[in-house]
Amino acid sequence: MLFSRTLCLLTLGFMLAGCSNDRAAPVKDAGKYTSKTRGSISSNLYTVAKGDTLYSISWRAGLDPKTLAQRNNIAPPYTIFVGQKLRLGATKPATNSNSSTKATAKASSAKTQSKPVAQKKTNKSLESNNSKAYANKSQAVNKSTTSAAVKTWRWPTSGRVIKGFSAAESGNKGIDIEGNRGQKILASAPGKVVYAGSALRGYGQLVIVKHNDDFLSAYAHNSLIRVKEKDSVKAGQHIADMGDTGTSSTRLHFEIRYKGKSVDPMKYLPKR
Repeated sequence: MLFSRTLCLLTLGFMLAGCSNDRAAPVKDAGKYTSKTRGSISSNLYTVAKGDTLYSISWRAGLDPKTLAQRNNIAPPYTIFVGQKLRLGATKPATNSNSSTKATAKASSAKTQSKPVAQKKTNKSLESNNSKAYANKSQAVNKSTTSAAVKTWRWPTSGRVIKGFSAAESGNKGIDIEGNRGQKILASAPGKVVYAGSALRGYGQLVIVKHNDDFLSAYAHNSLIRVKEKDSVKAGQHIADMGDTGTSSTRLHFEIRYKGKSVDPMKYLPKR
């Protein structure tokens, strides 16, 4: 009887160990920058999800935010709604003759209607309005303050560059700088925070700063974000703490975008 009980306990122990090993499988894609791990958008149409902003969607799609807004007739402050369909491609999706006729009729009748009601502004990142939910409202940009050129860029943190820029489709779209957890992450140039959060897959805790009408910079994998959307930041301002969210080791992933396209940060940062 004692032998049988001991045998049963040993068998159960092996079974539990096997289950535990299955659950502890390592994440193989952490730290890799492919279109899949970055959550890139390649389709012609995109459905807005909770937490999205015009800037986060344009970042994933590799588009200039102004271009995305113009294609979808979205005016500042770029309010978008959960469930809203956004056209990402340059051409409109094909429609049949009946739908085209209906669209023309609607457009004609709209001209005869009274003036449209202005959208109600809200400070909430997400709220309900007649069963239609707001996605995060993107930062309204004052043209007079965003047209100035970026005179100088500064390094966003200290440390060795462990991964360089690659223009390849699945390449690294920025540079990776190693460091210690909690190390200060600094704004590389003055601007406004247009995204602060973790909704973009593959970037962990992410901050995106708009410097002018052409340039954006991004700071990924932070352990703590110290700014919020709509904040104005100065060059060298402490905006986040280094971490390892969304990656395999402590690092800063730093990107610069020019008119929506990734560029090599090393061509802009001062030599050191």
